[in-house]
Amino acid sequence: MNTESSTASNRGNPSSGPEASVLIIGAGLAGFSTARQLRSLGHTGRVRIVDPEGLPYDRPPLSKDYLLGRTDQTGLLLADAAWCEEHEIEILTGAVASLHPATGEVVLVDGTVLDADVLVLATGGTARKLSIPGGDLGTVLELRNRDDADRLRHALLPGIRLAIIGAGLIGAETASAARELGAVVVLIDPMDPPLVPAVGPELARRLHDMHAEKGVTVVTGIPESITRNEGQHIIALANGEEIIADAVLVGVGITPNTALAEASGLEVDGGIIVDSQQRTSHRRVYAVGDCARTRTVEGVLKRRAEHWENAMNSGHQAASAIAGVDAPTQRADWFWSDRHGVHVEGVGSMTEPGTTVIREADGVPVMAFRVDGEGYLLGCATVDGGLAVKAARRIIDRRIRVDPAHLADPTVNLKKLAR
Repeated sequence: MNTESSTASNRGNPSSGPEASVLIIGAGLAGFSTARQLRSLGHTGRVRIVDPEGLPYDRPPLSKDYLLGRTDQTGLLLADAAWCEEHEIEILTGAVASLHPATGEVVLVDGTVLDADVLVLATGGTARKLSIPGGDLGTVLELRNRDDADRLRHALLPGIRLAIIGAGLIGAETASAARELGAVVVLIDPMDPPLVPAVGPELARRLHDMHAEKGVTVVTGIPESITRNEGQHIIALANGEEIIADAVLVGVGITPNTALAEASGLEVDGGIIVDSQQRTSHRRVYAVGDCARTRTVEGVLKRRAEHWENAMNSGHQAASAIAGVDAPTQRADWFWSDRHGVHVEGVGSMTEPGTTVIREADGVPVMAFRVDGEGYLLGCATVDGGLAVKAARRIIDRRIRVDPAHLADPTVNLKKLAR
């Protein structure tokens, strides 16, 4: 068994501060953001990231530019080897078999033992499989990492029949890219339209209708089984309809990777439980990104946030706590998505109790707002309205009351309301 130790203090009480050694498990955005922020805060302790895929890379382009061949593996990198070396962030390629919070030890599958003062779990999530007959077929595709994208891209030959199960962000983005590549696409989802919780019903309807306009066949239904026969997949729906496809992609969300945390005795409930500083139930261990779920000081478990900015921000929160400095101010949640040539953005929540206000342009909904009974803005979603989302975020963060009539009026600049 190989042992790679940092300092003798690792086996004593866990420490924090600028000299603490940190081992991060997972090289996605959350793990990398933790490491990068530690260095930005002047942290001088040893920082290592261990991940089966090696160097950290960005995931959102996998369903867009990478799938379309507009960027390559190098273009996906969040940082290259030279940058990591310059900032003294060690990248270890390997998979973790177990971790031991009491000692700070982490055992890799090859038997190597690492240890550190602080451990950070950035284990992300695994694509959720359909719990139906055939849902676990080896030929059913998913899209969570670079290998998944390479496999999908290899399958997307012009004229191939691609069935996508799940019309959320990943499904919609992939449908758009696949059409550009010449695939014949069927998009299946039980909701009509999907994405209502994210953008409200009016924008959700507009976005979903765009699929048909771009040549995607939209099917509302619930898959009951997937079978494979002579190179074809047959998807049987609950209404008796059958979809024939050469390739099938499932995009129905993720399951947080909590096995390491559970096995090591950390508290888990639909995610690794953390506080506002990303600390788990053991003082040596933090969790960030898709795998983490926050419990408020009032004891309320929040929904896990599975978007890009949360991954980055949670890494910053953990780094601040480890370094012993004040954490950055939390802002309203923000997300974006691209499909069929339009850019979708959202901020805050469109599901909180309140009223939805729509702004139109030439009779077409372009913005949706959620406002509570006291006139405070709760959420905003737009199509090709990035500047409006920036203004809406300031309004939400600053708790500025707004007149719903102004939100609906296309002649009113939201930037003025944010002052």
